[in-house]
Amino acid sequence: MTAPQDDLALVRRWFQRLQLHVQTVDFVGARPLFADDMITFGSFNPLTIGRTATEEEQWRTVWGRIDRFRWRLDELHTIVSEDRLTAVGIALFDSTGYTEAGAAYERPGRATIVLGRDAVGEDWVAQHMHISLFQDVPSRSFGSRPEHVSII
Repeated sequence: MTAPQDDLALVRRWFQRLQLHVQTVDFVGARPLFADDMITFGSFNPLTIGRTATEEEQWRTVWGRIDRFRWRLDELHTIVSEDRLTAVGIALFDSTGYTEAGAAYERPGRATIVLGRDAVGEDWVAQHMHISLFQDVPSRSFGSRPEHVSII
């Protein structure tokens, strides 16, 4: 089954919105993109349950320490369920990390995001995400950017 273009456009929009929040270190603004009871795993924790825990244990250990985060949206792959209420987006990303001495390095990786919604046409909300770096990319970055204060 080929997914309707509006479903694919909303998945792409979800990735674009997350990209903006990562780039601006906007944790508060990113929260509506994710379900309260989301389940994640990534570079720093084998399993994290809940948006609050994910923000504390994953996002806050990365977003303010990297630069130039960007999805390779031309390579975004999407699967949409037949009822159009669940989607999976798989994307590669690029970013810049920093060594303890401050030297920049390329920090590419990949992500699988499971999205859901209550009705066709609504915005997608992430229920699961797995983000990891490519092999041999240092998992820690030592950059320092301030958190953006967002008002929702």
